[in-house]
Amino acid sequence: MDFSYYPGCTAHSTGWEFNASTVGVFQTLGYGLDEIQDWNCCGGASAHNLDHFVGLGLPARNLAIAQDAGKDLIIPCAGCYNNVKKAQVTMEDGGADAEKISRVLGFDWQGKMDVLSLVDWLERPGVIDAIKAKVLKPLEGLKVVGYYGCQLVRPQRVTGRSSWENPTVMEAACEAVGATALDWSYKVDCCGADLAFGHGDRAETLCSNIVGKAKEAGADAIVVSCGLCQINLDMRQGGQNFPILYITEVLGEAMQLPGRDKWWKKHITDPSGLFK
Repeated sequence: MDFSYYPGCTAHSTGWEFNASTVGVFQTLGYGLDEIQDWNCCGGASAHNLDHFVGLGLPARNLAIAQDAGKDLIIPCAGCYNNVKKAQVTMEDGGADAEKISRVLGFDWQGKMDVLSLVDWLERPGVIDAIKAKVLKPLEGLKVVGYYGCQLVRPQRVTGRSSWENPTVMEAACEAVGATALDWSYKVDCCGADLAFGHGDRAETLCSNIVGKAKEAGADAIVVSCGLCQINLDMRQGGQNFPILYITEVLGEAMQLPGRDKWWKKHITDPSGLFK
């Protein structure tokens, strides 16, 4: 099965290892990822604060490109995913915003494809079993907690999730490769997101608390599926020296994908010692 793929801006910068591990895992499982042509920035957190229509129009353009490709769209970045899903919901609802997007972009929503985060993809039938079948090095002894943050699961009307308060699919994926996934109460707390750019001290308070609670739960690492969550928790944890891993890095380690040593070098807290 092939998917369209929207890597987003951070895939080529601060989230390079997220992109590399995602592509590697999909290739290993036999799923094609076809990067959509001429994609643009989704607008991040800034566009909708400056102009409502621009905040919808930028991700809607990517949605239009993906619709033309005719395949479901995988988006690893939580922020990009949430923005494109908002555009999708806007087009599905109709109304003035949808009419303006259609007029400006020449885009008529047909409803024949869907937008998926990695969390959505992991929940598809057969994916967890396919992951199990590709494990070369079970991660026995590794204890992790899953951290979803905000935009993968909320708002429910946008993400469509029935489990926005206690999602568990990343934990299921970690256990599929031999790790132990622990329960905790902070998996959907906010890391501060873009607050870190203007109020780093407040973001550090949030992130330090989240990391501290993961340690209290007995975890060796936090597993995420968001580039901004990863860098915030890794950078702003108050010197706790606690590894923050992408879910695709965990899967890739168990699958023994080549080039893993390059992923670890992108982390502030080196997680390579977890896998000795």
